[in-house]
Amino acid sequence: MHLTKGEEKILQGEDGEAAQKAMELLVALGEIYRAEKLIDVASVQVSGVSHATIGDAGLDFLEDLASKGAKARVSATINPAGIDLERWKKLGFKESFARKQLRIVRAYEAMGMLPSYTCTPYLIGNLPRFGEHIAWAESSSVVFANSVLGARTNRESAVSALASALLGKTPYYGLHLEENRKGTFTVEVEAELRSEADYSALGYYVSNYEGVPLFKNISPGAEELKALSAALGVGKINMFQIPGITPESGSEKGEKMEFGRDELREVYEKLNSADEVDAICIGCPHCSAAEILKIEQLKPEREVWAFTARKNKPLIEKRIKNIKVIYDTCMVVSPLRDLGIEAVGVNSAKAAFYCANLSKLRVRFDSLKNLVKS
Repeated sequence: MHLTKGEEKILQGEDGEAAQKAMELLVALGEIYRAEKLIDVASVQVSGVSHATIGDAGLDFLEDLASKGAKARVSATINPAGIDLERWKKLGFKESFARKQLRIVRAYEAMGMLPSYTCTPYLIGNLPRFGEHIAWAESSSVVFANSVLGARTNRESAVSALASALLGKTPYYGLHLEENRKGTFTVEVEAELRSEADYSALGYYVSNYEGVPLFKNISPGAEELKALSAALGVGKINMFQIPGITPESGSEKGEKMEFGRDELREVYEKLNSADEVDAICIGCPHCSAAEILKIEQLKPEREVWAFTARKNKPLIEKRIKNIKVIYDTCMVVSPLRDLGIEAVGVNSAKAAFYCANLSKLRVRFDSLKNLVKS
C-alpha cells in the first residue's frame, strides 16, 4: 500500500505513540483489503461507547490512548453511552456501572470527540455531502449515509473508526470505490408496507443476504428510510438503492427475490416473544425531535420511553406528556434489566434483535401506533 511521506513519518512514530498505533492499524486493515492507499475523510462516527458493550478492557484501552495524548483530527461524533449521562441516578442505573461509563465518556472527550452520544449523527449536524468520504462505525448510520445521503463509507469497527478520527484517514477500498456501489440483487416488494415497523421488517429480512439490494415497489419517507437502514445493518448490508428515492440507483441486476405477505409475517413471528411488556422503548435509531412530537400526537395510553440525542432537548422538553425522554443512550446498549425491565415493546427490528440476543429481554415488535394504544 502506498503511503505519503507524511504518513510514513507517522508510521515511524514521529507524531507520537498514539498516532503511530492508529496508523499501524489502518495500514494493516488496508493491506488485508488490498487498498492502494489511504484517503482523507470529512468526518467520523465512533462506536464502542457503552460499557455494556466494550467492558473493562475497552475502558482501559481508551484511557491508555487518551493518556498518550491522542487527539481527533477531524470532526468525530460518538455513539450512545450506556446511561443518560445527567439523570442516570434518578432513572435507577447502578452506580458501579455509571462510574465506569463516565470514565469512558471522559476518555473520549479528552481525545476531542464531540459529545454527541447518538446513533443518528446526520440529525445533529454531522451531515456528509454526496460523494464525500467518511469513516463511520454505527451500522444504521453507515447504511443511511451510503444509501440516502450518497456519502461513502465502509462499516468501520469501533477501533478502526477511532483510528480514523485520530488521523483523519481511512483505507481506500470497499464502498469508497465506485464499482462496489452498484446494485447486486433486486428485491420485489409485494407486501403492503403500512408502518415504520413493516419497513423495518423488510430490512431485517433482507439483512440475511449480502451485497447491495435494489428495492422495487416502495416509496418510503424519512422515518421509513431510517428504519429500513437500521434493520439492514443487523446483517451484512451496508448500502441499498431505491429508484427515484436514493441518489444512486441503477438497473435491475443479479438475483431477484420477493418480499410478500408471508415473508412479512415470518419476520414478525420470529421477532415477537412477548405479549405484555414492562416498557415501550422507541428510538432505535435515535428519535428525531419530530418523531417524539409524533408520539405525543398519538396520545399514548401508557408511558413511552423515547431515546434521543441531548441536542434535541430544547426542541421537545416543554411540549410532551406521558413520554419519558431519555438522552445519550438507547434500549440496545443500556442495562435495562438493572431497572427491573424484562420485556420491551419496540417498533425497530434492530432493537428487537439486539434486546433479545444481547440483553436477553423478551420483546414485542409492532408499529408505534399499535404499541402506544395497547
